Amino acid sequence: MEPITINITILKPIRQVWDYFYDAKHIVKWNFTTTNWHCPKAFIDFREGGRFDYRLEYKDKSFGYNFSGVIDEIKELEYVKSHMDDGRKIEVIFRKIDENATEVIQVFEAEEQYSREMQRTGWYAILDRFHKYVEKN
Repeated sequence: MEPITINITILKPIRQVWDYFYDAKHIVKWNFTTTNWHCPKAFIDFREGGRFDYRLEYKDKSFGYNFSGVIDEIKELEYVKSHMDDGRKIEVIFRKIDENATEVIQVFEAEEQYSREMQRTGWYAILDRFHKYVEKN
């Protein structure tokens, strides 16, 4: 199945965007789709071979899941390739537009349980929340 690609431009320097994307203290503040959700816990051992594990759940605790896997390759300020525990691959690419603008591109393999459009919408909602969080801080 063809991977899904989403992207967004953030009006902040690439270093700040990179740091906010991979620091657990920031991840818990933006890694969810809507205000009904939250990310109460985030763990990341940010190195090749390191694990990540983010807990996403409804604020009322009626449903939740862990988004977890292993980091496969890191090229500082350029990209991170990883795979989730179910084997699906994710690549996050950071492209410096200028000193105060960065494009973030996410390429991920879709799961079979949900439609591609639903997955694109959900992942984009999280990326947009990240964008807003970074630009406000």
